[in-house]
Amino acid sequence: MSKRTELLCTAASLDELERLIAAGADAFVIGETRYGMRLAGEFSEAQIAAAVAMAKPRGVRIYVSINNLIENERLPELPGYIDTLAAAGVDAIVFGDPAVLMTVRASHPELGLHWNAEMTSTNYATANFWGRRGATRFVVARELNMDQIVEMKQHTELQVEVQVHGMTNIYHSKRYLLQSYADHNRTTKPADLPPGQLVTGKDQGLFLMEAERPEERFPIFEDSNGTHVMSSDDICMLENLHELLEAGIDSLKIDGFMKSTIYNETVVRAYRQAIDAYYADPAGYQFDEAALEPIQALQDPDRELSFGFFYKEQVY
Repeated sequence: MSKRTELLCTAASLDELERLIAAGADAFVIGETRYGMRLAGEFSEAQIAAAVAMAKPRGVRIYVSINNLIENERLPELPGYIDTLAAAGVDAIVFGDPAVLMTVRASHPELGLHWNAEMTSTNYATANFWGRRGATRFVVARELNMDQIVEMKQHTELQVEVQVHGMTNIYHSKRYLLQSYADHNRTTKPADLPPGQLVTGKDQGLFLMEAERPEERFPIFEDSNGTHVMSSDDICMLENLHELLEAGIDSLKIDGFMKSTIYNETVVRAYRQAIDAYYADPAGYQFDEAALEPIQALQDPDRELSFGFFYKEQVY
């Protein structure tokens, strides 16, 4: 088979990126919080250039996330930032805001454009709309089921990207809701730190719980882009990965956000082996149950591995 599905990952640092390349990653999404949201780690412009220099000789692609909500005061900086990324040799820009698409098309049309608008990327007509405007890839909403994803692929010429492992974002607000709650409840917090850098970051272990479902914990944190609430479980499609490969999905994403490097290495290696086994013999491929065991051994016991929405009939 000439066309192989890409194994796309995140990385929190140059060291993790190098280790995940060795584990079998084909491509990475990286960036910095000035322009990207919910990134596994912070990559400065110099570090992005270093990532490209590390990846390119090994045939690994680097995509930079500019999925933040672009405000007026950020617009003048955007062309220069994209110039820097293009000069570094990145392969594509992940975007949600049309301002990013227009800037890239005007100055660097050679860059790929991956449209990712989280929950609103739900149908192939929208995919083709962005394709006519220059997008090269469409990142499908995490709330779509398998039938909807396959139908999407059948009706668009864009590359289709699907998340197959990791946590997902279920809520975002530009407001600092945790700080507002702390202020309202007279909680003591450092007064000399700017908004988004208080004791509410993703490393603080804060979570939400519903009274009706106390066993489910939804991680919540704040950063310079506002408040984020994440899913209570982790998608894991390793067992049924062949269905997406059979459908010709172009890119399968492992999101290592808020996970350790050793966990991400283990996950990437398992998916790499499954993908390679499928392509070695598509007709005879059978999933090896033992492939899940190394992941399960490292999985947080409070976070279930699930199929997400892949096999749910009703989504919204």
